[in-house]
Amino acid sequence: MITIEQLRAICPHAKVEVVEPLSAAMDEFQINTPERQAAFIAQLAHESGCFRYTRELASGDAYEGREDLGNTEPGDGRRFKGWSWVQTTGRKNTGIISQALYGDNRLVDDPTLIDPPGLELCARASGHFWTVGAGLNLSKRAIAHGVQQGCNLNDLADVGDFEGITLAVNGGLNGQPERIAFWEELKGETA
Repeated sequence: MITIEQLRAICPHAKVEVVEPLSAAMDEFQINTPERQAAFIAQLAHESGCFRYTRELASGDAYEGREDLGNTEPGDGRRFKGWSWVQTTGRKNTGIISQALYGDNRLVDDPTLIDPPGLELCARASGHFWTVGAGLNLSKRAIAHGVQQGCNLNDLADVGDFEGITLAVNGGLNGQPERIAFWEELKGETA
C-alpha cells in the first residue's frame, strides 16, 4: 500500500485519487516489497509526469508502421501511442493487456477506451506490463544488458537492477537521473 504522503515525496501535486488504484494494482501484481514498490512507482512517476498524464503527449506518428509494436493498420501510431502510467505503446501491447485484463480485444477494437484510460485501467495495465509485458518487446539495448524476454520486473527490483528496469520500460535510459532520484527518495519512503 502506498500513501499520498509517500507519493507526494516525489510528486508534490499527486492527486489522492491515484492512491487506491495504484495500491490495488501493486497488490494484484505482487509489487509488494519496499524494493519493488520504490522501483515501480519511480518508473511510473517519470513516465506519467508524476501521474498527471495517462496518454503520451506526442502525436504517435513516430510509431506509425512499427511492425515490432504490431502497428500494421493505417493510423495505428496515433491510435496506440503511449497510454497508462507506464506508457504502453502499440497495437500488439494493447492487445496483450486487453487479453490479460479482460479476456478479449476490447481495447484494440475500441481504442477510445484508452483515450484517456481511467485510473484503474492505468494502474492495472501498468502492473501487468511490470510483471509480464516489459519482456515482450525489449530493445536491443535491454537485451544486451541481460534483460530477458518475458521478464518480471519484480525480479530486477529484487536484485536492485534499476538500469535494467529502465531499459525494459523505456528501451533506453531517457530521464534516468530523474528516475534514480525518485527511486532513491522512495526507497526511504516505502520501507
